[in-house]
Amino acid sequence: MAHRLPFHEGGCRHIHGHSYAMTVELAGEPDKNGMVMDYFDLVSIVEPFIKEVDHSFLCDRNDTVVKDFLLSNGFKTVFVDFPTTAENIAGWFFERLSVNFMVMKNIRELRIIVSETERTTAEVSGEIRISSSDTRLFAHQSHQTT
Repeated sequence: MAHRLPFHEGGCRHIHGHSYAMTVELAGEPDKNGMVMDYFDLVSIVEPFIKEVDHSFLCDRNDTVVKDFLLSNGFKTVFVDFPTTAENIAGWFFERLSVNFMVMKNIRELRIIVSETERTTAEVSGEIRISSSDTRLFAHQSHQTT
């Protein structure tokens, strides 16, 4: 997936891409067979979100320079309402995926880790409430390894 950070003072203000990786972790009560969630079911929920952004340009709607270029040339683009930092991408996936897990009464927590490179990750984790009217608590973290 490609993106850019127009506000950035360094190289990230230019169009560039990453081979992002995302980790989805769930916490909850196992069923009678000892599973919190079957991996095949997890893949069926997560995969459509991955396909949506795979080989696309993730574009902040406020980035009119790139937005106009992408629209006029028909490139695969996903428009979002935030700067496309790894932290914001992890939060976006957390919010979107948590809706799918809320209805599963045995799942209580979700953690999303977005790896931008081998050494840099952003993480969002929090509780998932059963009612969509409840406020979900979540925390953002960024990590860089050396």
